[in-house]
Amino acid sequence: MQETWTELKKVEWPGREEATRLTMLVIVLSACVGITLGVIDLIFNVLVNRVLLGG
Repeated sequence: MQETWTELKKVEWPGREEATRLTMLVIVLSACVGITLGVIDLIFNVLVNRVLLGG
């Protein structure tokens, strides 16, 4: 357990500004991925309804 604490003391933790910037980046990228997957799902849904279900 002592080795764990020793290694944690060596870690260079990000500052508040960098942590905020990276958090915002993750939120924006997650939203972009979510929107992209939603659009792809919508397209497939329309295609399946028109091609397979005839409607």
